[in-house]
Amino acid sequence: MKPISFIQPSRNNLKYLKWSYNSIRKNLGYIHEICMADDFSSDGTWEWMREIAKTDPNVKIHRNEGPTRLGHTILYDTLINDYATNDIVMIYHADMYACPGLDVEINKHIKKGVVVSLTRIEPPLHPDGPEKILADYGIEPEEFNEHELLRDLDKFKDKGKTTEGIFAPWAIMKEDFQSIGGHDPLYAPQSKEDSDIFNRFLLNGYKFVQTWEGFVYHMTCRGSRFADGAKRNPNGEVFMKNRETDEWLKQNIKSTRNFIRKWGHFVKHDALLKPIVPPKYNIGFVIKNCNYELLYELEPWCSTIYVDWASKGYIDAEQQNTMFDLKNRVKSIVEHTPDNDIVVKFDAMNFTSEQFNYITQLSDILANDEGIEHDTVGEFDLGIFKIQINSVKTYEEGLIKCTH
Repeated sequence: MKPISFIQPSRNNLKYLKWSYNSIRKNLGYIHEICMADDFSSDGTWEWMREIAKTDPNVKIHRNEGPTRLGHTILYDTLINDYATNDIVMIYHADMYACPGLDVEINKHIKKGVVVSLTRIEPPLHPDGPEKILADYGIEPEEFNEHELLRDLDKFKDKGKTTEGIFAPWAIMKEDFQSIGGHDPLYAPQSKEDSDIFNRFLLNGYKFVQTWEGFVYHMTCRGSRFADGAKRNPNGEVFMKNRETDEWLKQNIKSTRNFIRKWGHFVKHDALLKPIVPPKYNIGFVIKNCNYELLYELEPWCSTIYVDWASKGYIDAEQQNTMFDLKNRVKSIVEHTPDNDIVVKFDAMNFTSEQFNYITQLSDILANDEGIEHDTVGEFDLGIFKIQINSVKTYEEGLIKCTH
């Protein structure tokens, strides 16, 4: 049995963190290291961590002293790079219960170049999917039915079955994680950092293994997304108490826009959550009669956007939301000649939601058009768009390694 370093950032999630910690020690013993980070909590998390670390020598703790949160995008990497001492590290949420034997399953499949995911058993708070098991053993630690879950584990096991997907909890060799630079701080404090690193794992040739013999029970989203937890209605049906928090909604928009800037597309994956990575092209939009609203919608979808009005107001407002230098992305038609590999020209007066759909699928259109060869140079029309192809070079391989 090779020991695993569990990587657990937490913010104001103390009751879940206690529940998760106790399950690891009860069901897996003390061989494994637990690296926990308190992200400027106000619920006593740090005080509890300090007490646990006094009695459990295989616990490592870190605190963000504030005054604002760092988020798990940053703290995952802090724990892995500065605290984890084992060759195997596992991204592990504070609202997960470790079922017996999951460490055996990780050890069975883990090796260099392989990322191993456990199968999640979850209460029916979110839609079902082929990559998980929906079963209600409680929606809060106070009502968790541990006895029934452990009794039923064998019926969930599918001996020898593995599928090819990736999601938390996932384990990887520490060396493999560090070799591509870990998580991209572009997404801090949270959201889309997982989809980004999964794309990079795939492009770097790593294999994904989901075992159907190792499990966690996952309460789901007990952090900034649904800060108030879950409840039952009089019929026993479960739901989150409130909608997503404003904090989470704003950050999700910000991270989604940054994901598109970096990759040129929305998050894509198959039914079992194996990532799909279309080619990344160097695309320039040249837009007549552009306005602020259209610039906001279209700027993330290209490498450079050329407009015919003063864009300083947009740059000043949006720059705080991205690490990309928007002065290099938003330019004047009058002052700059497009030098992108692919140039898309159109008049905003003719732009509709149908044309926006073309924009969001442009990478796929270019990649799948059999008439476009690798060395194609030329021009063609697509609806209102006049597209000049100077090169169809792709750049996704250059996104694998994150240089912070």
